[in-house]
Amino acid sequence: MFTLKNQVAIVTGSGSEKGIGRTIAFTLAEQGASVVVADINQEGIQCTVEAIKNAGGKAIGIEVNVTNKESIDQMVKETLVSFGRIDILVNNAGISQKVTVQDMTLEDMTKIFSVNMFGLFLCTQAVLETMKKQRYGRIINLSSVSAKRGGGVFGGAHYSASKAAVLGFSKNLAREVGKDGITVNCVAPGLVNTDIWKSLSNGEAKKVIDSIPIGRPGETKEIAAAIAFLAAKEASYITGEEIDINGGSHMD
Repeated sequence: MFTLKNQVAIVTGSGSEKGIGRTIAFTLAEQGASVVVADINQEGIQCTVEAIKNAGGKAIGIEVNVTNKESIDQMVKETLVSFGRIDILVNNAGISQKVTVQDMTLEDMTKIFSVNMFGLFLCTQAVLETMKKQRYGRIINLSSVSAKRGGGVFGGAHYSASKAAVLGFSKNLAREVGKDGITVNCVAPGLVNTDIWKSLSNGEAKKVIDSIPIGRPGETKEIAAAIAFLAAKEASYITGEEIDINGGSHMD
C-alpha cells in the first residue's frame, strides 16, 4: 500500500550501528526511496550504504556535522546534485548523557542541545527552500518518551528538555509549512533494543521491563516502520503530531 518509490530521503545519524538510524535508512530504502546516509562517522556511513546496496536499494553516503551550518548546507547541495530533489528528512541524529542536574554543567546542556535541537533546526531549515519549491515534503523528527514523562532509562534532564523542545518546534513548524505541502511529525520512542538496553544490569533491566505493559523493549524496525508510514504520500493529512512507540510505558 505504501511506497516511497522515486522519493529522496535524508536520514541523519544513520551511520551508527548503536541506534535506530541505520534501520530507518534501510527501511526507507526497502520501500523504494533513494537514501542519503548522513552521519559524522565515515566508516559507519559506508557500512549502512553497503547494506542498503547489497539488499538492492539505492543510497549514497555524506559525512555531515549537524552542529555546523556549512556542513549541513554542503550535505543538501550534494543531495540535490545526486538526486535533484529532497522529499523526506528524518532528523534522527542525537546524543545523550546520564548526569544529575546537580552535577550538570552548562557545557553539558549546550552539547546536548547543540545536536538534539539546534542540529535538528539547522537541518530542517536547510531543506525547506527545496521542499517549498517542490510543494511537497515530509519532515520526521525523533523525540523521546523522556520528553513526555520527564526521564527514561538513560539521559539527564537536559536530554529530556531537548527532546521536549523537538515536540514544540515540530508543532509550530507544521503550522508554518502546511500550506506548502510539507508535513512535520515526530516519533517518540520508549525503550528500544539498542546498546543502551544491553548495557543495563539484570536488576535494572527487570525494573524497566516491569514498567512496560507489553513486557519487552521495542525493536528498531518497529520505530522505522512508523517513520516509513509518516514519510509516505498516504500520510498527507497527518501533521503536527507525535506517535508514541513505547509498549505502553507512557500513555496520553
